[in-house]
Amino acid sequence: MDSPPSSTTTLAPAADLQRGTALFRRVVVCVDGSALRDTIVRHAVTAAETFGAPLTLLRVLEPDSNVDAAPPDPLDWDVRQREARADLDRLLLLARQRPIDCEAELIQGRAAEQICRWVWQHNGDLVVLASHGEHGRSAWTLSSTACKLVEGVPASLLLVPVDGDLGAGVARYRRIMVPLDGSARAESVLPIAARLATAHEADMLVVHVTPAPELTRVGPLTAQDLELEQCVIARNERVIRGYFEQIRARMLEMGVTVRTVISRPGDARARLVRLARRESVDLIVLSAYGRRGPRDSPCGSVAAYLLTHATPPLLVFRERPRRLIKRLSEDAAGSVRPPAQAIA
Repeated sequence: MDSPPSSTTTLAPAADLQRGTALFRRVVVCVDGSALRDTIVRHAVTAAETFGAPLTLLRVLEPDSNVDAAPPDPLDWDVRQREARADLDRLLLLARQRPIDCEAELIQGRAAEQICRWVWQHNGDLVVLASHGEHGRSAWTLSSTACKLVEGVPASLLLVPVDGDLGAGVARYRRIMVPLDGSARAESVLPIAARLATAHEADMLVVHVTPAPELTRVGPLTAQDLELEQCVIARNERVIRGYFEQIRARMLEMGVTVRTVISRPGDARARLVRLARRESVDLIVLSAYGRRGPRDSPCGSVAAYLLTHATPPLLVFRERPRRLIKRLSEDAAGSVRPPAQAIA
């Protein structure tokens, strides 16, 4: 959502979108003792079924948070393992109510670290998690584990806020919002959104926040400056309207009806949050980066803001960051840290 697209921007052919070049091969859902775990699993089941991917229910049994604590009592540790395994088996039965390939894994260690390593080792490329875990909502917009996973997990994310719909049954999406800035990276989520919209017979809402022109200011703007500013805004809106017509035509070829919204200039992040609320959006699908591309952060500014402020679930598509792959590869090759340990 950084700058207007070129007037020569073109979309990938509809046939390429139907092939699902950006879809997922393995879905991993992170569960703990939270009351939200059934809801998180339902969202993960929906993703696995929609994309035809196997599903893994992953739970990490953590040791005492106090590093100076004595080793855990063997009897207490055995009871915790049995309770965690029984709960995983129950969740597995819930997941298997749908026609998907699913399994459950119980491992031990520090949650965020072990999840990142397990996802990398087993080629998970979509991780489903809650914004807060079994300790519930806190003063922070994300739990510490969720923050670490956003920063470090080498996969795309489906984040489910704790304030979302906790209704029973399969997670259903009726309205899917896709923010676009005209870049190829932002556009790369269209196959994902189209597959979801088709599977759920959902409306697709494609949105764009017009960027405000950045004029060098030394004192107040002159009348000529203001006129130039309005001309740039009009030009940007004209270009994005043409771009959205291309998108609408390609999506119609796939049987997906698209409604477009072009917002006036402003803070793209806040406007998208308000738009999602106003339009009763059930799911936001967007790329981790827009026109400006990857930097040294796990997400661009718009995706990062939505992860902590958006009310509906948020699917953030991102390529596996090279820096994370390098770090995890080095850990696997020579680190003193143990690999993810499965609990039999």
